[in-house]
Amino acid sequence: MKGRRLARQLVLQVLYEVDVTAHNPANVFEQCLSNYSELSKQTIDFAHYIVQGVIQTTAELDKGIEKVATEWPVEQMAVIDRNILRMAMFELQHGDAPIKVVINEAVELAKTFGSDSSRRFINGALGAHVSERDDV
Repeated sequence: MKGRRLARQLVLQVLYEVDVTAHNPANVFEQCLSNYSELSKQTIDFAHYIVQGVIQTTAELDKGIEKVATEWPVEQMAVIDRNILRMAMFELQHGDAPIKVVINEAVELAKTFGSDSSRRFINGALGAHVSERDDV
């Protein structure tokens, strides 16, 4: 599991830079990957899949975020929080990890890289997202 945790950190780093600078995602991924030499090919593939998926479905993911975080327009959210939500929601929709693992990993990223309130915000938004999906 440590490999996937590092992969999620890599994904967040890439998404953050792409979001802030609009650099080419493939170039950013390769540059950031150089700091993660311990990742296996399978784990790198997982990270690449999440990055590509989030980049390709950002508009759809942002609509989902707006449904569960109604007080915060996506463009006004902290960049870290916005990208943690994007990657977690993508993984919940298209990944193979259990829901609790995805949410826990997102909360851990928020604790490590976000503000003091990020953990609660991420946990609440993802909890609402999962509840909304269960109602459908």
